[in-house]
Amino acid sequence: MGFGQGLSGLNAASQNLDVIGNNIANSGTVGFKSGSATFSDVYANSRVGLGVQLASINQRFTTGTVSTTGNQFDMAIDGAKGLFVVRQPDGGNILYTRNGQFFADKDSNIVNAQGQQLMGYKADMSATPPKPILGTQVGLTVPLGNMSPKATTLVTDKLNLDASAPIISPLVTPPDLTQSSTYSTSFPTTVYDSLGIAHRIDQVYQKTAPNTWQVTYLWDDGTGPASVGTATLNFKPSGALDTIVPASASFTLATLPATSGANPLTATVSYDGSTQFSGGYTTNFIQDGYASGEYASTSIGTDGSVVANYTNGAKQVMGFVALADFNNLQGLQPVGGNAWAETANSGQPLLGTPGVNGMATIKGQAVEESNVDMSQELVNMIIAQRTYQANAQTIKTQDQIMQTLMAMR
Repeated sequence: MGFGQGLSGLNAASQNLDVIGNNIANSGTVGFKSGSATFSDVYANSRVGLGVQLASINQRFTTGTVSTTGNQFDMAIDGAKGLFVVRQPDGGNILYTRNGQFFADKDSNIVNAQGQQLMGYKADMSATPPKPILGTQVGLTVPLGNMSPKATTLVTDKLNLDASAPIISPLVTPPDLTQSSTYSTSFPTTVYDSLGIAHRIDQVYQKTAPNTWQVTYLWDDGTGPASVGTATLNFKPSGALDTIVPASASFTLATLPATSGANPLTATVSYDGSTQFSGGYTTNFIQDGYASGEYASTSIGTDGSVVANYTNGAKQVMGFVALADFNNLQGLQPVGGNAWAETANSGQPLLGTPGVNGMATIKGQAVEESNVDMSQELVNMIIAQRTYQANAQTIKTQDQIMQTLMAMR
């Protein structure tokens, strides 16, 4: 009799409803990937099938909607290829997830709600910009304490000197900032020593001849300006910078105040792109030093860089987020907590960093929502319900046939 076929159909429809219900229940779960049940028929040396069985439950790894959260540690994989790599709290198994909800724990580790630490790569700070050191993965953390200061070594000064300015004669060396007749113009610059203490350097310009300017670097240590370096800028008739004498303009603070205790400071000054046109003086300078700063916040770059921001305006790359991909995503084993584990069927992980070798990029302060399509799931639920009712009807019909046979005399 056909009770077995109907019963297998009831079991299959029930399992399908379980999958659909799980999808609907996780429609608000960040990084969740919806599943779908696949079935196969059953034969056993018979022309008539013996019913249906559950073949597998496949997960759809399509991308969900990326939503902005504002949380500094949240991150979304902005594309289909890539999974975050996380390590269990006991330092054991490595798992993979699309859930980018992270925060800093009491030990300053970047972890998720399950306590799993986000894995990545150290940063090669000798490269400009910093690059990931691929190889052994490390747990990513946020910095502790103050950022060390950096002494100024380079001042990049792009300026325009007024071609119509009068020649300073007689030439007073060094110029006197209290006497405007001894110089053409001046620009103050703040530089930092090895302890992060700020010092003021005045770049004082004197036009000594047509197309020729002398710049004197004056340092005010509290006892009066003192010259700590000079250079001569020669311009072409077109107004473009021609030569600098000496070729590498610089100044040296060799005798810092005794209370400082810092190393002597020597900085090179670059005038690339400077001009001499009539119309006034302008300057745009950048110096590479900074004072010590306290940790303020963390931001995530599209390349997966974890950047620490400090109160002094400086930034420091703490590491790079690692992403993993698999030849067979369906072979991954769901382990709960929005994570999957590697299996023999999935193959080994293909590791990399965001935006490299086809990996998706990262969007900071955002998360990837569940990819559950509620309207589609509700339609699927109606179909599964009708399938269940139809299988129940086959059992009822077989029962009526049996009753008819039993009633025959």
